[in-house]
Amino acid sequence: MRLPGRYDGVARPIVTYGTNPVLHRPCAPVTEFDENLRRLLLDMFASMAAADGVGLAANQIGVDARIFVIDCPDADDEDVVGYAINPILTLPAPVGDEPAEEITDEGCLSVPGPYAELPRAFRARVDGVDLTGRPVTIETTGMAARCLQHEMDHLDGTVYVDLLPEAQREELLADAAGPSGELPA
Repeated sequence: MRLPGRYDGVARPIVTYGTNPVLHRPCAPVTEFDENLRRLLLDMFASMAAADGVGLAANQIGVDARIFVIDCPDADDEDVVGYAINPILTLPAPVGDEPAEEITDEGCLSVPGPYAELPRAFRARVDGVDLTGRPVTIETTGMAARCLQHEMDHLDGTVYVDLLPEAQREELLADAAGPSGELPA
């Protein structure tokens, strides 16, 4: 699941909310496992790092493909680093005395600036494949679980602000746009 040289790609511009339809529709499954896919993954890791993000879906750099990358701490502050192609999300039952969900601030590279509180499952699991088509699983907790759910939403065409009540979403988008009235590119 780790990709050697994963930050050796080229950082691409982040697509902001409302500027590209690929951000607002479900992404297409990956069918070609080739050098172009490997380069895309490298570029995704580089783009995420350049934007100081903890996760990135392919459509956030304008690519219609069901892929995400993650580099985010879990509930134990251990880094969860990896990627999944054609992932499927499940929300396992809490283990021991874990909470079922937590409500914390969430932000997004595609809506630069503001954050909003959102409830998310405390534990999440994604099953997908790697660059060679072999199965991969990422199961994690805390912020990394939030990140998995957030990136899966992107792959389904949902940006986190879409989950907010309309008035709150409009206020947050206005804050992100600032005096210019446009989200920064």
